[in-house]
Amino acid sequence: MIDLSTWRNIGISAHIDSGKTTLSERILYYSGKTHKIGEVHNGGATMDHMELEQERGITITSAATSVHWGENTVNLIDTPGHVDFTVEVERSLRILDGAVLVLCSVGGVQAQSITIDRQMKRYGIPRIALVNKMDRVGADPYKVIKQLKEKLDCDAILMQIPIGKEADFAGVVDLIRGRALYFDGSQGETVREEEVPAELQDEYKNARREMLESLSMYSDELIERLLSDEEISEELIHKVVKHATLLRLVTPVFLASAYRNKGVQPLLDAVCRYLPSPLEREAHAFKNTVNPETGEEEQTQITLSADPAKALVAMAFKTVEDPYGTLTFVRIYEGILKKGEVCFNQRTGEKERVSRIFRMHADQRVELDEAQAGDIVAVIGIDSVSGDTYCDEPNYCTLESIFVPEPVIQIAIRPKQSKDADRLGKALYRFRKEDPTLAVQSDPESGETLIAGMGELHLDVYLERIKREYKVDVETSAPKVKYREAPTKSITFDTKHKKQSGGSGQFAHICGIMSPIPEEEQGKETFIFDEEITGGVIPSNYIPAIEKGYRASLEKGPLAGYPVVNLKIVINDGSYHEVDSSDLAFRICAQTSLRQNFPKTNPAILEPIMKIEIECPSNFQGNVVGDFTSRRGIISAAETTGPSCRIEGEIPLAEMFGYSTTLRGLTQGQGTFSMFFQKYKKVPASIQEDLLKAVREKEKEKSK
Repeated sequence: MIDLSTWRNIGISAHIDSGKTTLSERILYYSGKTHKIGEVHNGGATMDHMELEQERGITITSAATSVHWGENTVNLIDTPGHVDFTVEVERSLRILDGAVLVLCSVGGVQAQSITIDRQMKRYGIPRIALVNKMDRVGADPYKVIKQLKEKLDCDAILMQIPIGKEADFAGVVDLIRGRALYFDGSQGETVREEEVPAELQDEYKNARREMLESLSMYSDELIERLLSDEEISEELIHKVVKHATLLRLVTPVFLASAYRNKGVQPLLDAVCRYLPSPLEREAHAFKNTVNPETGEEEQTQITLSADPAKALVAMAFKTVEDPYGTLTFVRIYEGILKKGEVCFNQRTGEKERVSRIFRMHADQRVELDEAQAGDIVAVIGIDSVSGDTYCDEPNYCTLESIFVPEPVIQIAIRPKQSKDADRLGKALYRFRKEDPTLAVQSDPESGETLIAGMGELHLDVYLERIKREYKVDVETSAPKVKYREAPTKSITFDTKHKKQSGGSGQFAHICGIMSPIPEEEQGKETFIFDEEITGGVIPSNYIPAIEKGYRASLEKGPLAGYPVVNLKIVINDGSYHEVDSSDLAFRICAQTSLRQNFPKTNPAILEPIMKIEIECPSNFQGNVVGDFTSRRGIISAAETTGPSCRIEGEIPLAEMFGYSTTLRGLTQGQGTFSMFFQKYKKVPASIQEDLLKAVREKEKEKSK
């Protein structure tokens, strides 16, 4: 049995181009996993094993590996930085015990850093931060610390100070041990310790005092020793840092230049010292139990412990197709997973056999006979989707699933040659199974296949993979924005459905209030259904049919055919017929009610608004800002640091198609941007009228 106290399951997450994969490659090299450092810029990175990743120099899928550092085993997942592949970060963080948040020493806390912070908080992930690229012009770790505190609302504590600035960055001073660390050798593999340089003594003393004062907020013993000027041991500081990190009260911050091979080994020490083992993390599941008093089945929350002696509980968090079959990545929370044994998918109730188990190293693998609680492995033989729970018996318990953001952009896709239709169908089925943010559906009117995703790059990557992996040339339509319809005022309604056709007829009658969901509740639910029926005017057994009828009508709103959101319906009156009323009659009545009454709520069309961050040389700022505002963009912040500037703002997704080409043209190829979905917002009246006009013209065409 493995000693779980020496086990670490961590992820490396960051904004695009912060150096995550470069850092991962150094970790592989220094831990002895690889004998040569792979580089992103020349397509040689081990963790970016997909051909497209090597060509584009970006991470598209998360890659898992396992390394040894001292007595510790570290399961490491390198995740993408681009917002279009945010589900890779989401599902990795869902099953990890700790994380390293990588930040650029110049860019600091950027747009995607805020999204990752939100994901880490959602799953309660303890983390340490690394300020990378300390050798860049304009590197300022103190500015990054300030941004961490202000933008991410975390108590960021600097554990090191830099030796040298920018191109002269030579190493770090460890504030706990009071030693200067230099990284010698052609690959920085030898860590040399020296006294703190004389010119840094004052800065070191001030920084150490600040660190201790910040940490004293989380330890009575430490504050007593500080107040009485007693010697503070390294063990006590390490203990306080770990305690506060595990409770997610502090974020210890380290410094490095991964590309220059400086500062990586102390980060690995910190990962093993401060981030939790599976024994130190609580996981929860929901178990169906029978209430002894009422006899009814109810869900209760249970706490899982990383105990191999208990019954199996595991989560499938990612599936990947490869030449050998479907690989499913699994995190084991309790029990042991053995090769050849049967387990049950808790969602489907199906019995499935685990035929093979692998320890992964990017796209390479080592076969295992079994894996125990606390481990992350890949298996062949089970048929799952992201978030499925597996146990030794059916209906045992389910783990909290993975949050999947809504897609915001949609295109129609068809094969250039009709003989390729089957291969295209297989490709889309596989990719949809691998990636829950890729939505595939058929347009009932045109018969076209529609795919929706998180952004242009997201869809572009899948189109390229269809071409390369399935040898299918496809044609696509122009991207379409996924608009929504929402009510803006409350109305009362009274709808009757009556149909007589010989024999028993259909009768249903419902009255109620149709209104917008209160602003403070928007975002949590897109539709709220409630009933306040008194006196049995509508029997309670018909209420579910009414709700079902409304929900069935939400997919295609009466205004322009877009999905309906932010709608609240309260049924408070109505009537029924002893013979002619039925579930079907009340379902049809609800659908009629929405179709007839929703237009009276003065509905508005909502469009997706993106949070955007643009970086470009300062001398192009005027052109970039002018173009941005012409696209209905609103600037929230602009910051100039030396020769470059950063612009933050909000902009409608509809205005962003082809923006990367425009930005390159405006900045002579030097501008970059990243964006992520922020909210839905009402479109201006003139644009709403244009959208409705287009819908009317389309309907006119169809009626000819």
